[in-house]
Amino acid sequence: MSVQRAYDRAKAENRAALVGYLPAGFPSYEGAVKAAKAMVEGGCDVIEIGLPYTDPLMDGPTIQDAVHQALTGGIRLADVFRTVEAVAATGVPTLVMTYYNPVDRYGVDRFARDLLSAGGAGLITPDLTPEEGGEWLAAADAYDLDKVFLVALSSTDERIEKITNVCRGFVYAASLMGVTGARTVVDTGAAHLVERTRKFTSLPVGLGLGVGNGAQAAEVAQFADGVIVGSAFIRRLLDAPSEAEGLTAVRELAAELAEGVRR
Repeated sequence: MSVQRAYDRAKAENRAALVGYLPAGFPSYEGAVKAAKAMVEGGCDVIEIGLPYTDPLMDGPTIQDAVHQALTGGIRLADVFRTVEAVAATGVPTLVMTYYNPVDRYGVDRFARDLLSAGGAGLITPDLTPEEGGEWLAAADAYDLDKVFLVALSSTDERIEKITNVCRGFVYAASLMGVTGARTVVDTGAAHLVERTRKFTSLPVGLGLGVGNGAQAAEVAQFADGVIVGSAFIRRLLDAPSEAEGLTAVRELAAELAEGVRR
């Protein structure tokens, strides 16, 4: 299933899609695969697999901790593709979220080819601008992959139009100015950002950065097409006394969030 179809199915059910994020290799290669599958079992419609990177500029302390564990555990790019393959086998569309440097170093066309071979749906590229993304845009089109760029609260209408014009799959709306991490409240500008973005595209708009529980998921689902959750899942794994308990906690959180997007 494509990302667009997952969003369309959620819309047909009169709800928002639930998108879950987890870095590959955390808490281990197998642990990440099991956790992502638990997120699917709990109700996630789309999974984002993070590519661990040494300089995660956008990520807050929770994701940084997880990425550090993945890197020190020896995770490699081949393991990221293996993770995508394992998660995509569930039938849920699976994207890779990555800073652009690893893609550039690996070779853009080669990365796109190997991502498609693994069953990946596309890339979310938080630090790539449309002006600098020509090579990736060409490769994504050649291999029929989704291209997900970010719009922010600070984006002008002109900027939003330029970004949405190169997106495919959905548009990622970052709901706060700052790094990732669950918050106690959703930024009051989030709904307005989604509204502004919809003026320029018919693509679904998923909102991320800050959602951590079912009540917040329900709040975001009132105005966004998708609810994106990452740090809250990772926090469940970091806090769990054992891997089994961590998987249970992740599955329970996914179920809570899935119920939230259906309210």
